[in-house]
Amino acid sequence: MFRPSPTTPLSAIQTGISNFTFERKDNEQFNYTYQSASDQDADGPCPRLNICMVSDFFFPGVGGVESHIYSIAQCLIKKGHKVIVIANPTGTRNGVRYLTNGVKVYYIPVFTINTPSGRATLPFMFSLFPVLRNIFVRERIQIVHGHQCTSNMAMEALLHARTMGLKCCFTDHSLFGFGDTAGLHINKVCKYVLADVDHIICVSHTSRENLVMRAAVNPFFASVIPHAVDSGVFMPIPEQSMQLRRLREFLKNPANKKSDVELTIVTVTRLAYRKGADLLVAIIPRLCELFPKIKFVIGGDGPKKIDLEEMRERYRLEERVELLGSIPHSRVAEVIRRGQIFINTSLTEAFCIAILEASSCGLFVVSTRVGGVPEVLPDDMCLLSDPDPDSLVQKIIIAIEQRMGTWDPERSYQRIKSMYDWHHVATRTENVYRKVISNRHKTLFERFQILTTAGDFYGKFCCMMSTIDYFIYRFLEWSSPRDQIDDAIDLPGDAFHEEEELSTSKDKINKTQEVLDILDERKSSQEKE
Repeated sequence: MFRPSPTTPLSAIQTGISNFTFERKDNEQFNYTYQSASDQDADGPCPRLNICMVSDFFFPGVGGVESHIYSIAQCLIKKGHKVIVIANPTGTRNGVRYLTNGVKVYYIPVFTINTPSGRATLPFMFSLFPVLRNIFVRERIQIVHGHQCTSNMAMEALLHARTMGLKCCFTDHSLFGFGDTAGLHINKVCKYVLADVDHIICVSHTSRENLVMRAAVNPFFASVIPHAVDSGVFMPIPEQSMQLRRLREFLKNPANKKSDVELTIVTVTRLAYRKGADLLVAIIPRLCELFPKIKFVIGGDGPKKIDLEEMRERYRLEERVELLGSIPHSRVAEVIRRGQIFINTSLTEAFCIAILEASSCGLFVVSTRVGGVPEVLPDDMCLLSDPDPDSLVQKIIIAIEQRMGTWDPERSYQRIKSMYDWHHVATRTENVYRKVISNRHKTLFERFQILTTAGDFYGKFCCMMSTIDYFIYRFLEWSSPRDQIDDAIDLPGDAFHEEEELSTSKDKINKTQEVLDILDERKSSQEKE
């Protein structure tokens, strides 16, 4: 497999990127003229796969990565695959937990630190290998799927999985630069870990181009599979239409000072610099001065929350700016439905699932034009502005005075429902898995040949690290043989394909009893030993 090295001409990489085009037709659907592995039709049903998703960012944390992993795991289980998740502990969540439909989660009890993106693990390198190997062997894992390049646990799991000969996928959810310190370090890690993964998934074409340039990977082994939204949860309610009609009447006669109609602008985001919290601090006082009937509802927590609290006190906006703090994912839709306009002020964004959820709830969207945001919604469903206060205020004024008069929440919901669906995302991801599982296993020497393309010195360093990892793996195989590791028992609900599911409750009870009998036999044999 050809992998471009840092010395590969930039034009060669850009040629690979330009082999696809992205266009939007009739403002209704997205057309991908580049046929990646996720778009190619596969012959016959996909065999049942044992998949492990790894990331530092998972429930009960709140964010786009967390909801993506959970939603796609649910859909893959419905397709008959076995899916487990490995994450770091959060609060009292340690050990093994089961979520809806039998999603098995391993919360590995390791030391974590608080970052602007959430709780993350420190780079443990080789010390997590014994635990991860034990899980991979117990669960009979075939594919390891890491999420987010800032997740140390995901990157280490991919490295160890390649050493064990497992198939590996990686999904990137963020954009990073080339000049800042954090970007330089992350790019180096990506060059090493992603050099020999089987396939890469990005959530937008902008994200794909960014990752290909940062990690110097072959663009033909990177697919674009966007996020989706749960249309059964994020949907408008009748009260929104009534409130919107009253708002339209008020906008026709804004001189009516006695009207109790309020225009509510909502945002749900992490209150950090990258998410544009400073822009919120700048635009809220100006909009409150322009529109006496405007109100802001802000959900989320972060290091910039104190700046918003100071702004609210300075301008005496306690009754017009509501700070909800951190909210659980189950309440996000409820908070979004409180408003008529949703604003996103991010300074960098690969996709932005928040504006997708807001549009599905029937809100009109105003967002900054950054990263992959222009790819998410058609032009008539959102207004895009430059990431500066003046442009944002101007676009919000246009949204209030021109767009609210004709906006239909129900039509917005139906369009999002037809464009973005988790089952479609799972099908395209399944196509990637189908291609990955058929790839030929690389020998250690072939991996070294690929790793040397990372740079004259850095490539040799990567080969040295992989050699150490391989010797640790051989030692673990000797000290803890596979045949001495018990296989995990699959739950009845995820042990069969959809078409093979048990049809009667009696059969399900019998199957459950069989599993309990196996566990009892195993327990008694262990007691005898």
